Amino acid sequence: MRLVLFKIMAITFVSAILNPLFGQEVSGQINDSSNTGISEVVILFDGQRLSKTNIDGTFTLPEGYKFPLKVELSHPSFSDRVVVLSEGNTIFTLKHLDKSESLEEVIVSSTYQKESKVIIPTSKVTSKKLEEYSPVNLVSAINEIPGVYIQSGAINTNRIVIRGVGSRTLYGTNKIRAYFNGIPITNGAGETSIDAFDPEDIDNIEIVKGPKATQYGTNLGGTLMLNSKQAGEGETYLKNSFTLGSFGLIKNNISVATASKKLSFNINFDHLESDGFRENSDYNRNTVLFTSNYEINSKNEIGVLINYIDYLAQIPSSIGQTAMAEDPAQAAFTWGAAKGYEDNKQVLTGLNYTHRFSEEFSNTTSFFYSYLDHYEPRPFNILDEYTYGYGARTLFAKDFTFLKNSANLSFGSEFYIDQYNWKTSENLYQINNGNGSLEGQLLSDNRENRDNLNVFATITLPITKRLKAQLGLNVNKTSYSFVDEFNVGENNKDADRSFDPILAPNLNLVYQFTNFLSVYANVSRGFNYPSIEETLTPEGLINPDLGPETGFNYELGSETFLFNRKLKVQLSAYLLDINNLLVADRVGEDQYIGRNAGKTEQKGIELSVLYRQAFSNGFSFSPYVNAEISNNRFIDFVDGNADYSGNKLTGVPGFKVNGGIHFGFKNFNLSTNFIHIGEMPMDDANTIYSDEYTVFNTKLSYRNQITKHLFIEVNAGVNNFMDETYASSILINAIGFGNSEPRYYYPGMPRNWFGGLKVGYTL
Repeated sequence: MRLVLFKIMAITFVSAILNPLFGQEVSGQINDSSNTGISEVVILFDGQRLSKTNIDGTFTLPEGYKFPLKVELSHPSFSDRVVVLSEGNTIFTLKHLDKSESLEEVIVSSTYQKESKVIIPTSKVTSKKLEEYSPVNLVSAINEIPGVYIQSGAINTNRIVIRGVGSRTLYGTNKIRAYFNGIPITNGAGETSIDAFDPEDIDNIEIVKGPKATQYGTNLGGTLMLNSKQAGEGETYLKNSFTLGSFGLIKNNISVATASKKLSFNINFDHLESDGFRENSDYNRNTVLFTSNYEINSKNEIGVLINYIDYLAQIPSSIGQTAMAEDPAQAAFTWGAAKGYEDNKQVLTGLNYTHRFSEEFSNTTSFFYSYLDHYEPRPFNILDEYTYGYGARTLFAKDFTFLKNSANLSFGSEFYIDQYNWKTSENLYQINNGNGSLEGQLLSDNRENRDNLNVFATITLPITKRLKAQLGLNVNKTSYSFVDEFNVGENNKDADRSFDPILAPNLNLVYQFTNFLSVYANVSRGFNYPSIEETLTPEGLINPDLGPETGFNYELGSETFLFNRKLKVQLSAYLLDINNLLVADRVGEDQYIGRNAGKTEQKGIELSVLYRQAFSNGFSFSPYVNAEISNNRFIDFVDGNADYSGNKLTGVPGFKVNGGIHFGFKNFNLSTNFIHIGEMPMDDANTIYSDEYTVFNTKLSYRNQITKHLFIEVNAGVNNFMDETYASSILINAIGFGNSEPRYYYPGMPRNWFGGLKVGYTL
């Protein structure tokens, strides 16, 4: 395979030499005041669209135009500008619109595929931010967002916690909802996995904290919207990114894309392998992503998404305090002896259709299908499961005039049905002569059917020129059925569970004091359903008394721009009251039951400060800092004879701060950043806490446009360059079996380096 990759790169270089002999296209760059490229800028000539900038802010004009050429540059967040294009004058700067002007943005339903359209500020991780880290690292960039904390035990083991919600999930992520290019990637049990998506394929990730995105579900944690990179109109390219690093890291990403006015498609292939720094931690993944859009005419457009992921990941699991102090690289003894691993094959497909009834009224409808084949030998048993799901989503959007200002109404529904089939068998690794897992007798055979329906509506109204309101309502209906295909007769545990409908209202308010200062507020209701496993009693029967946890989110904040918009300060305070808290009680080595344990109060303050300064000599710098202080407590929590009321919420740091600085000078870019995580309680009794830690990273890159069509980039970086020993994830309420220690800790990676070469060729 590596020989094939080198051949592709060689062909790219040869093509770059020959290409200038053909064609006379003109390309250019459009930046903002901080010298950062602006994507989605439309280039107009006599009212006709000639081209559009890509994610880097570059564009290419089609052949056949005589230069110099007067064109208009248009973008909804920047002031329009008329410029003259020539072969020697193709770098331009656009000025941000005043905040009050951007409140009048017209909303079209197709844009809901990529954005939440929540009017109060949300958080976004861009591809440029992802490029400041290792191309393997999706977690660190998201962890820069205040209020969001991803605990990462391994590439394939992540738990996303938003404002304390999700901290009690023992493995993986639930209590949020996530979408990839507008297609749900959260399964019927509410579980979400984003680690299988390649950071080099991601254009941006929008994070909505709390139940504010009515049209995308109202989970208490919030919503994540991942969007893949797309070619800009008139652009055709081949890009290859190759990375080597510590612990056997090899990564190669190939992207081929083209886009015309009517048709676009992107094909991305990614291969990632690593030996890992711990015992039994090899990782090997292949990903293929295909997206395409076709404009049938001015009123109709269709799009296709196909994403295939195949990975095998060994599992070292968590370790105890003694093992953490002696040798963090060791695997848990039983997992190492069983050579535990997970083997996943996953497919996500989607088809969307947009119809514009008029300039003010449109609809986007999507159909999707997903399949996951998962095989996981564990020391206590072997899990063999597959899940397939399908559904549809439709959203109508209508622009209208309210009090002489632009308003919007959106409404629609989404249903998702999936079937989860799972078996467990004995693992006879102890009698397999040191060869690891060996499948034995069948222990269980089950099937779960899970149905989820959301109906939603949102109206956005400009009350005055400065005050804007957004009111939403989500109605959810969820039901489960459990089929026991192993036991018969009176031992059979077939059961159904249908939850009552839940209404989740939402109100957002934004008031614009000046062009540089706005304040906002939110009141919203959210919910989290228990998984079907949590609804089962130790005897395997449905617990009819277990219900969803519900809560209200209250938030106040402000957004301020100073020094000609070079400095941005965002400050927010929130309070989240959750009732009927779902907790998992451990009844075996990997057996848990759920129950509604009480009430929590989660509150905090979040701050983001960003400054951008660019100079005429090509030098720029951009320092930033993000911080959060939270106080999350059990208000009412009685566990058997133990009363934990008043204790701190388990698995949530009370303090998190990160920051860094980005330097740019001509073709060079240097990024240095850090994250500090405060201590957090690891058990409900608050008798043991994790240690606080600070991790530093840095990355240097050099990029050069060799010809008009060929660029090359060389980069190198070091993660955790202070070689901090720390736990990047913890397992709350861990229990030691026999004479073993409780295994609380997933060790974080020690100092490690990476280096890469990127080559891009644009036709």
